[in-house]
Amino acid sequence: MDPDDQVCLCFRVSLRKIRTFLSVQNPPVASLISECLSAGTGCMWCVPFLKHLHAQHQRGETPDLNISPERYADARLTYHKTSERDAAVIRDAQS
Repeated sequence: MDPDDQVCLCFRVSLRKIRTFLSVQNPPVASLISECLSAGTGCMWCVPFLKHLHAQHQRGETPDLNISPERYADARLTYHKTSERDAAVIRDAQS
């Protein structure tokens, strides 16, 4: 993902905003990322991705997702229809 691509599509929270929040606030747990413009509190699609970004930050890595914004958004639509996350999408984004 590029920094200005949205991770939380419900509240339009970009990867850049999440990176900045992690850098400035250094939250001890991933759930506190919700304080960043309510990320992760809408449809809950992005929660596993927020956890991954938090884990990367905790390891001193630059938080990133290895997925195109189009594939990410398409997988979210499928999630909304089926209430199931595509494990391959999560795995690929975290690789």
